[in-house]
Amino acid sequence: MSDAPRPRPALRCPICRRPAAEATRPFCSERCAQADLGRWLSESYAIPASAPEETED
Repeated sequence: MSDAPRPRPALRCPICRRPAAEATRPFCSERCAQADLGRWLSESYAIPASAPEETED
């Protein structure tokens, strides 16, 4: 068994689909990272959630 590190799989930028850069992984550039952050802050992205179940005491 080898202790050599395994190469990381090639990732694509989720914004523009170019190959991801190591420095800004998983994005290809700082620009795409900022675009993604802007989408989260403007609530273009949302994580679906269900209303909590109410219990009677």
